[in-house]
Amino acid sequence: MPGKLGRTSKERKALLRNQASQLLWYGKIETTAPKAKELRSYVEKLITKAVNTYDDNIEFEVTTTDKKGKEVKVTSVKDGPRKLAARRLIMSKTYDLQEIKGFNEKKKDYKARTADVQHPLMDKLFNEIAPKYAARKEELGQGGGYTRIYLLGERRGDGAEVAIIELV
Repeated sequence: MPGKLGRTSKERKALLRNQASQLLWYGKIETTAPKAKELRSYVEKLITKAVNTYDDNIEFEVTTTDKKGKEVKVTSVKDGPRKLAARRLIMSKTYDLQEIKGFNEKKKDYKARTADVQHPLMDKLFNEIAPKYAARKEELGQGGGYTRIYLLGERRGDGAEVAIIELV
């Protein structure tokens, strides 16, 4: 039975959603040990879903006419049914984080970089994290074990056990 973390179910789900989103985005977060242990199974299920479906794409050609009346064939790629279902499930279990503008990045450059990305966290999960762990799965012959927890000791103020959870 999962731990309740001293919260109601709504609060617990919101906490796990927030921490899972932050962990997937930054790759590492610091929290209390019981929260980290709950978060581990939550995040590993999401990553496994992404690893199993990240390469389910459908390519198709669309013929359109341009301004001069000339027919142009454009090849497009969209998610397959398994990947789409997985993406929607993961989106329901995480918050949608937005790209952050770089310190010295101009507004025009930022807009150009983020123009075609609607859900940056999903894009990062399916295009960076999932392929990396899929290659690791084939190389080592194991699935799972995507996170690591380091126990740091007790927090000074309240004596709570603090831990860092990170993606391997």
